[in-house]
Amino acid sequence: MNHFLNEISKDLTTTNVERYWPNFELVAYALYDKNSVFLFNHPRYDNDPLKLYKVLKWKEQFVGNTLILFEGYPTAIADMELYDDYEGLFSILIHELFHGNQYIKSEKRFPDEMLGITYPLTKENVDIRNRERKHLYNASLETDISKKKQYLKKFIDLREKRTEGIKEHLTYENLIESVEGPAWYVEIKAFSEKSPLANDLILKKYGKNLIDVVESTSNIRRSCYSSGLFMCLLLDELSPDWKGSFFGTNATLFDLIKLLNIAPRKQAIEDVQISHETEATINFAVESRKKELDEFEAQIDK
Repeated sequence: MNHFLNEISKDLTTTNVERYWPNFELVAYALYDKNSVFLFNHPRYDNDPLKLYKVLKWKEQFVGNTLILFEGYPTAIADMELYDDYEGLFSILIHELFHGNQYIKSEKRFPDEMLGITYPLTKENVDIRNRERKHLYNASLETDISKKKQYLKKFIDLREKRTEGIKEHLTYENLIESVEGPAWYVEIKAFSEKSPLANDLILKKYGKNLIDVVESTSNIRRSCYSSGLFMCLLLDELSPDWKGSFFGTNATLFDLIKLLNIAPRKQAIEDVQISHETEATINFAVESRKKELDEFEAQIDK
């Protein structure tokens, strides 16, 4: 995997990342494996113009793909051992670098994470939420503008209906989407540039997370990443200049979707009929939560 190091360094030196997002500023970044950390663009180590990166011994801070404060400076990190393809590694690094950009821009749309832990898995909410996500997916894939707007109207109305019962927790969803959705958005842009896959196949690849009812119910937080991404893509189509002022506002992505001129009147929503699939999905999600809690408590007791 080390043969990707020079290629990534070259790409991030020559690529204008502002084509992914306006005023995208790069922070430090590091690729790592179980033995070594390859650190780029860090002010504490960026003092030898002949070396593209600094090689450090692996440290416990370097776990997963995320943004960390390494020696006081925001640093995007990516685990090289998780990727066999260049486009996957490059795009996840762009994703984490965007979180660094959010840090620099003082992003404040972070939710209370306790709301994710206490998120209500009621049958009605889960059923409507899964239908809502399907309409969002269909709106993104639809090429006929009239049908696209019809799908989007249904998405908006279903989410507004859910607001009636879980307002505080729906705010949690809206905020997660608004922080993580744009990071997935720049990721898919970078992936599309490097991947040989056609754009429609890439959209469907990322869309799997949006319409998988088990995944979307089992991990509410993670499921908001894909709904945020697809709202970003729809805003690109229907309000192309939306990104320019995004960091200057507290508006969520859903707020911006509602501002689109697509829903002159609220449509009637059919009665909720709880499916067997919804009930099975909720049971699985509840058991998964219980298992995670039991494992966490077992770790504490050790």
